[in-house]
Amino acid sequence: MRIAINGFGRIGRTILRQVLSEPARGIEVARINDIATPEMCAYLFQFDSTFGPYPGTVEARDGMLIVDGREMTLSRADNLSQIDLSGVDVVLECTGIARTSDVARRGLAAGARSVLISGPSPAAELTLVRGANDALLGDERVVSNASCTTNALAPLVRVLNEIGGVERGHMTTIHCYTNSQPMVDAPRDDFARSRGGAQSMVPTTSSATHLIDEVLPELAGRLTGSALRVPVASVSAIDLVVQLRDAMSADGFDEALREAVTASPVLGWTHQPLVSSDLRARPESLVVAGPETRFVDGQARVFGWYDNE
Repeated sequence: MRIAINGFGRIGRTILRQVLSEPARGIEVARINDIATPEMCAYLFQFDSTFGPYPGTVEARDGMLIVDGREMTLSRADNLSQIDLSGVDVVLECTGIARTSDVARRGLAAGARSVLISGPSPAAELTLVRGANDALLGDERVVSNASCTTNALAPLVRVLNEIGGVERGHMTTIHCYTNSQPMVDAPRDDFARSRGGAQSMVPTTSSATHLIDEVLPELAGRLTGSALRVPVASVSAIDLVVQLRDAMSADGFDEALREAVTASPVLGWTHQPLVSSDLRARPESLVVAGPETRFVDGQARVFGWYDNE
């Protein structure tokens, strides 16, 4: 598969690290497009404050990003449709600006076969979360992968609904700070999110609240959600409380949850008393913390970790 990465920020660079770490998957990065200079792209890929230095060689030369001798074309177009992407199977749209159809479809206009948007987008033909609704994927050419929190929440909610029928519930994500927050106090549209992200815990909203209705429409209106941004650079958590319809014992719930999580292609399970830094770079959409699970009179509390980057 030949891919192009549009937007070489936190997500774009993390994707490239993942692709290079798994050569057996046969993914070729044909092009990287970002408005930053090639030298800056190479520097930020090689030296990462969250994941540490890249263990191989990295350089920018002659319009190429060269990693361990592997050459990838670098371009700096602010409009992707100006680039020739003939032969590219998927454009990974990681700029965060693909909110309208004309922007989201620029990769198609450039000649690529399809576009996968790394975040929520109203311009997508389908919002898809692996382990939740991926069976719906058909001939859509512009697909959104929803948000990091939705990827953690939706597979878990689907599992819980299959176990005992979700009547209602509330999710709180304890979420790392991101570039949507200032490092120190600075004006933002949201008063709380105008405060320094590395200095305070900040109550705010979560896009997963409405995206879960889109991904799992059979549960629309049954779940509410909120976020608490915390001064941590990577690895977030979900604290979910749901009321289940079907009667069962606490032991029965624990056993059913563990079996369902183990069978999921994207969920993980741990019995160990882990902290957030232990989960950095884990590939699962969510790792359920077994010791934190509670079940009383049909009410289940499930806690899990996810590396939001």
